[in-house]
Amino acid sequence: MFNNFMNPDFFSRRCVWVNGPVIVGAGPSGLAVGACLKEQGIPFVVLEKSDCIASLWQKRTYDRLKLHLPKQFCQLPKFPFPEHYPEYPTKKQFIGYLESYANHFDINPQFNECVQSAKYDEACRLWRVKTVSSTNGSEVEYICQWLVVATGENAERVVPEIDGLKEFKGEVLHACDYKSGEKFRGKKVLVVGCGNSGMEVSLDLCNHQAQPSMVVRSSVHVLPREIFGKSTFELAMFMLKWIPLWLVDKILLVLAWFILGNIEKCGLKRPSVGPLLLKNTRGKTPVLDIGALQKIRSGEINIVPGIKRFSCGMVELVGGEMIEIDAVVLATGYSSNVPYWLQETEFFSKDGFPKSAFPNAWKGKDGLYAVGFTRRGLSGASADAVKIAQDIGKVWKEDLKQKKQKVPTHRRCISQF
Repeated sequence: MFNNFMNPDFFSRRCVWVNGPVIVGAGPSGLAVGACLKEQGIPFVVLEKSDCIASLWQKRTYDRLKLHLPKQFCQLPKFPFPEHYPEYPTKKQFIGYLESYANHFDINPQFNECVQSAKYDEACRLWRVKTVSSTNGSEVEYICQWLVVATGENAERVVPEIDGLKEFKGEVLHACDYKSGEKFRGKKVLVVGCGNSGMEVSLDLCNHQAQPSMVVRSSVHVLPREIFGKSTFELAMFMLKWIPLWLVDKILLVLAWFILGNIEKCGLKRPSVGPLLLKNTRGKTPVLDIGALQKIRSGEINIVPGIKRFSCGMVELVGGEMIEIDAVVLATGYSSNVPYWLQETEFFSKDGFPKSAFPNAWKGKDGLYAVGFTRRGLSGASADAVKIAQDIGKVWKEDLKQKKQKVPTHRRCISQF
């Protein structure tokens, strides 16, 4: 017993009662919830494993990135983009907007706090959130009535198992580590993946005089970013107010064919399911073309089928063709990290997404909430943030009204540790 008290780790542990919700994640989703709570005067704590807000945007995105949708569909609650921002803000502008957002609402996350586990304590009817500091290894347990999961859909990179990839002698990096094509100038680069990231990385490589080959294993919807000078997304949202989704899909595909032509001639096969229905049911976002298709047509971006195996400086494709490559960029997407730390199986599924479909994927039981998992981008996250804050606010205001004194109960729970 004496030895346990002499252990330095024992004294590094702290137990903190949060008089409000704990928000896990300081990306746009977490900031949006914090701002909506702030407006109601509800205290909260934001836990962030990185050393900055919006670490995905600041540390894991390429330099040329811009918002794919017009800014009015990407702004967070209660705080519009500056008027002088372009319709499609750059990465730097969006990060600046998020920093201004956090400052405006005085949101100060607890940085370098990596959540190890979060579990609902049935006896105390409270959430226990355990963290470890990435700077000094100290441990903290936060105890709260509400837990908001705001780690989002893109928390962890997905790296597929490909035969021979570990033996490949050239550089291999995930798209989250790709910044610019400058260092690949003159090199043959294999881009694995044909989503928005794969298309943009391939385009960026072209612009830096590299020679990209893009792996296209499955079908993909490619739409123009704008149709007749209007955002394709904005046009789709407008049509959905008046006509059913299946018909909007058909109209979008006709317009896409009219503007982009037959993309199957470029080696890109369209899915049998329409772009909006595919997004809603499987979460697969259509590619919004900003120039990659032209490079594919000109042959500057080479389309290749699936990969069979890698060797020293070569890759063998499905069908037997061998091509020489110098580097590999894995534009293979991201996944949720919720299953690694949240000890809950009723609301979240094994893939880290809420089991309920939109618009019912924001609220679980026992004060558990999720924001940023709607597969509807920043506008979906903002809508969920408003609902979460309003729901917590109802209980908060009722508690104040009845003047319930719950502190003794909380202290009994905390004293057990």
